Amino acid sequence: MARKTITLLVLLAVCFIISGCGTGSNNNADKPNESSPSETTRPTATASTHTEPPPTETAKPAVDPIQEQIDGMTLEEKIGQMVIIGLEGTRADKDAINMINKNKIGGFILYKDNMNNADQIVSLLNALKSKNETNKVPLWLSVDQEGGKVNRLPKAFVAMPTAKSMGAADNENYTQAVGQATGLALKSLGFNMDFAPVLDINSNPDNPVIGNRSFGSDAETVIRHGIETMEGLRSGDIAAVVKHFPGHGDTSVDSHLELPVIGKSLSELKKFELLPFKEAIAQDADAVMVAHLLIPSLDDANPASLSKRIITDLLRDELGYDGVVMTDDMTMGGIVNHNDIGEAAVRSVLAGTDIVLVGHDNNKQIKVLNALKASAAEGDLTEEMINAHVYRILALKAKYALSESDGPIHDIDIEGINNAFKEALNLNK
Repeated sequence: MARKTITLLVLLAVCFIISGCGTGSNNNADKPNESSPSETTRPTATASTHTEPPPTETAKPAVDPIQEQIDGMTLEEKIGQMVIIGLEGTRADKDAINMINKNKIGGFILYKDNMNNADQIVSLLNALKSKNETNKVPLWLSVDQEGGKVNRLPKAFVAMPTAKSMGAADNENYTQAVGQATGLALKSLGFNMDFAPVLDINSNPDNPVIGNRSFGSDAETVIRHGIETMEGLRSGDIAAVVKHFPGHGDTSVDSHLELPVIGKSLSELKKFELLPFKEAIAQDADAVMVAHLLIPSLDDANPASLSKRIITDLLRDELGYDGVVMTDDMTMGGIVNHNDIGEAAVRSVLAGTDIVLVGHDNNKQIKVLNALKASAAEGDLTEEMINAHVYRILALKAKYALSESDGPIHDIDIEGINNAFKEALNLNK
């Protein structure tokens, strides 16, 4: 009996404890997991302050105005942008006008025999711009203005010193000031591109074509003064074209007459000739002109201006240059003495060139344009390739806002420009 009584009391105690656990919901010590609902427990709307954000619209990709412009161009207009030509005489003749109207040419280069005086130069460039008004893209209006023996400015302007003399003076402020004054003079006449500075290192005393056009016989001098000249030109809104890649300094043949051969290895070029171009690329060079040179260690079948190994593999891929690449004048003996000019132009573009320069002979210019069009029709020169070339060209034209600056020039302040030259020259005294 006593044992039954004890057992009953134990059962009653257990029931009491279980009952207490079930009713003691206000005792926080008995609820350690209250803030962490189980997998099957979902928080109510009132138990959380989190609300879902309103749906957002899908972001639209940014519009690329250059690509839009390319998308609206015909094949003829695109190929026209890839060619710069010269013209005959001192006026916009019928051949030049036809090149603008029919072939949508990308630009012109003026040589010494195209220029008599400041007023005539302005009149000629104004006429070219006027004839181009109905086209979608403004013209490059270019010139070789280096100073010294390659001086295109008329006699009314103060003569520029040679590159050699500026390198010898070794005053960077002086060099840049000369570049700025040159840019001012060119802009006042209506130009927007200069095929300068020369970045060739004049290491061969028998070189018949470079000489005092180079800033010096060592890489460091050429780098310092070449870059200062480039920046001086660009400060005046003149696109600067560095030349003659990969280096024309160690030659004994004039590429205007024949094809020079450079017997150096790539390792040797990297330690010397390529150094000024590497620095210009680091300083975002506007454009690089490729020379008509044969370098057998790099390409024993093609001159540099037609060589994929030199233009794409070396200049673009290894040196990292993605700006505009153009040829030296394709009518030079180094090309036409060994190649059909139309075929050579196609090979150059396939090798990576953006702009083919054809400085003389309207028949040769038409032949180049027709050859490029034929290559496109046959599928060798693909639409993707053409668009990539034209994109670089239009991007550079946009950088210099040619569409905003291609109106006619009315007044030339020759005295003011000459004062700028004189101030620059005084820095060397």
